[in-house]
Formats: sequence, C-alpha cells, structure tokens
Amino acid sequence: MELFSKHFKHQQKIPDIYTRDGKNISPALYWSDIPEGTSSFALSVIDPDAPGGNFIHWLVYNIPKKISSIPEGGPLPENSKELTNDFGRRTYGGPCPPSGTHRYFFTLYALKTKELKNITRNNFLKEVQKYSLTYTELIALYSKEKKQ
Repeated sequence: MELFSKHFKHQQKIPDIYTRDGKNISPALYWSDIPEGTSSFALSVIDPDAPGGNFIHWLVYNIPKKISSIPEGGPLPENSKELTNDFGRRTYGGPCPPSGTHRYFFTLYALKTKELKNITRNNFLKEVQKYSLTYTELIALYSKEKKQ
C-alpha cells in the first residue's frame, strides 16, 4: 500500500499553506495498492518530535473501503469520523513546531473491519492496530522560518 500527496514528497518539507503558519488546511492525500480484505481505512497525523512526545494533529477512522483519496481541505468521505486532536479540535491541525525541524507522520491503515466502535483518542492506535492488515506512512518535514 502506498500513501502520497501531490503537494509534498516523502521526507520533504510540507508547504506553509498546510501548516498553522499558513491556511491550516489538510493536504490532498491519495493511496493505492490496497490489500485484499480491506474493509475500511484509518488515518493519523502525529508529530513524534514535539517537546511532550507524540503530538496528535489528526485522527480519522471509518473511511469507507471504496475511497482512495481525501481532497485538499476536505471534506472527509461520508461516514468518516474524526477524534479530538491535541489542539482540542475535531479537524486537521497543521504543523507548528516551537523550534527546529519536526517530522509529521501521515499514517494510513488498511483495516479488516468496516467500522470501529467506541474509539477515543486514547485507544485509537491500539484499536487501529488490532484490526490493521497493513499500513503505510508519508512523512512531512516542517520548521518555522526565522523572521528577519
């Protein structure tokens, strides 16, 4: 399975428009090579380089199996659900590191269940991993530009 975006490449800088320094909208995401037996997808965007450890930028689940993309800025596919991120919102929250270059792991999971139930931000990864057939990652990099 492969996850990609036309807006940035793996291990490359994510454009400002998709950060909190820009318009803070989600980049378009596309995926291919779906494994047989996939019933739905889940998506997480996590910054492991945050001062307090993993910082959650976006958690989405119950993405229907017939879907293979999310458009720039949304909307999410019908029946998809979002959980509260570490900004306290149920939407995409773009990168905004306090210092240095951070990595943002866009992780897409192919799940063998059509619908996840009783999911919270605290059990998201455990439940997703329990039903995961496979996963793929697209890593974006971002650091704030120093203003002169």
